[in-house]
Amino acid sequence: MESLSPNPRNLEDIFDSSLKLEENHFDDGFRDGFNDGLISGKHEGREVGLKLGFEVGEELGFYRGCIDVWNSILRVEPSSFSSRVQKNMKQMEELLEKYPILDPEDENIQEIMDGLRLKFRAISATLSVRLEYDGHPIASNKEIGF
Repeated sequence: MESLSPNPRNLEDIFDSSLKLEENHFDDGFRDGFNDGLISGKHEGREVGLKLGFEVGEELGFYRGCIDVWNSILRVEPSSFSSRVQKNMKQMEELLEKYPILDPEDENIQEIMDGLRLKFRAISATLSVRLEYDGHPIASNKEIGF
């Protein structure tokens, strides 16, 4: 005959499973949230990476265009720029060629970009040309002359 009094062991199992139920739901929720975060983080990271990559490419293209125009001027009139400006132009071109387009995690990437910006400002200032790059080129109202 079975005893009608509650078995202490059965009561422990009931409460133990209740405690584990909460813990299991917590663990399941955490795991689901973590996995969803990974997926959305990858999508968001890709979008941010594309945007920043485009902006960097656009800026590098702007600097390449300036160098190409200045080199074209030099081919037509070799004495158009002082030797100091020509030296800065050559250094800027070397920095452009050195930029690691296919290795965005290169440790020197920011140093190279800072160098490009500095050289560009130095050349623009020496030529008395107010040309800036801030997402798009901005020229002053002065007529640009060399």
